[in-house]
Amino acid sequence: MRQIDTFVSLYAIMCGLMCKQRCNMATNLAINTDLLDEALSISGLNTKKDTVNQALTEFVQRRKQREVVELFGSLPFDEDYDYKKART
Repeated sequence: MRQIDTFVSLYAIMCGLMCKQRCNMATNLAINTDLLDEALSISGLNTKKDTVNQALTEFVQRRKQREVVELFGSLPFDEDYDYKKART
């Protein structure tokens, strides 16, 4: 491993140990400003950072929900299952 890779790895480990959470690193992205401004307006959030984080959270949740929906009809049906009996 190169020296810089080792430093970055050690930094991430130390940050995780000291902060007990993930390190947030600055990232430069080319984002559609009109879309970001619209999302900021609709969300009612105060910062672009919060808006992007909220959008990413909702995106991940939606994708996970899609995975669950795709399971419908693919799981074996238990003919002996009595949902009314399970209520008691």
